[in-house]
Amino acid sequence: MAAFPSPQIPTRANSRRSGSSIHPVDVETPPVSSPTPIVYREIKHFKKWISWLIPAFVVANTVVFIVTMYVNNCPKNSVSCIADFLGRFSFQPFRENPLLGPSSVTLRKMGALDVNKVVHGDQGWRLITCNWLHGGVFHLLANMLSLLVIGIRLEREFGFILVGLLYIISGFGGSLMSALFLQSNISVGASGALFGLLGSMLSELITNWTIYAHKVASFFTLVIIIAVNLAVGILPHVDNFAHIGGFLTGFLLGFVFFIRPQFGWVSQQYAPPGYSASPRPKFKKYQCILWAVSLILVIVGLTLGLVLLLRGVDANDHCSWCHYLSCVPTSRWRCNTQPAFCTSTQLGSQVNVTCSPSGKTTTYFLPGASSSMIQSLCSRQCR
Repeated sequence: MAAFPSPQIPTRANSRRSGSSIHPVDVETPPVSSPTPIVYREIKHFKKWISWLIPAFVVANTVVFIVTMYVNNCPKNSVSCIADFLGRFSFQPFRENPLLGPSSVTLRKMGALDVNKVVHGDQGWRLITCNWLHGGVFHLLANMLSLLVIGIRLEREFGFILVGLLYIISGFGGSLMSALFLQSNISVGASGALFGLLGSMLSELITNWTIYAHKVASFFTLVIIIAVNLAVGILPHVDNFAHIGGFLTGFLLGFVFFIRPQFGWVSQQYAPPGYSASPRPKFKKYQCILWAVSLILVIVGLTLGLVLLLRGVDANDHCSWCHYLSCVPTSRWRCNTQPAFCTSTQLGSQVNVTCSPSGKTTTYFLPGASSSMIQSLCSRQCR
């Protein structure tokens, strides 16, 4: 705020002299007009929103996980369980699911991304539902904590509509890339949508570059965070293609959804009456170019990816090295993406389960073994 000097108001005094004293008789003060008060208005372009959608997403994901565990019913469908005191909410054995969660059969039943069912079973809705499922307690906690940290900040800045749309579309983009490259396994998790939020933070910083302080430090901090999270995706049993697809989708949508007017234009809109200055454009030229290019790329990319998927295209046939983006084999782990499938023979209570890829056979004694129990044994056998 600028400080201005107070105006001096002249006065006249009529006096009568008595000795050496002057006694004021009358003071005439001209009327003083009070200055027009300055009215401060909230600048709607930068107002803060109340975050409620992101917490609602966290609650929804948690409820879906609880329902999934109820449907899983480990004591009935598996030979052994973890935390038996939880009853039907107990977890599959660590060897089958180290994340403390349900079986792959249950996840598939609840809407996990299964490329075969999407392409040949007309179940395209799995590209959306898989983003609301999680493989276990550890998986759920990691994703929901990240969603709260990242999502609430974005929702407070840009509102629930834009952030909600970006979350859903980024999740879809991550599922699409995962389905094009990982066609033998099922996939679940909100990681694609989360990486979309991370990508949008980076593009928002770039497109609104001029209004930020300490922008270079913020840029490199964001890049390091994103790089570290993507690097974790090269571990086995992590769907890094969903991460990459979600990140690219969110990065492009950030240029479209989170563009902000430059300060010069905003200042003119809220300037006091009588203020004159040369008019400024609402957005800078580079912002408009990024907006248009990103909108075209995201529409073309999602449409092309969906068409290729529904035609049954395997992207690995056209990119021999791309599988390394999701898993890099080392002496400590393998990158086997083949699904577990077994042959079994049953004679009374004796069940012989043979893992087809390895040829390993194990005999179990299970009276009244169900197909879900045999599938659970197969998953443990082939790990």
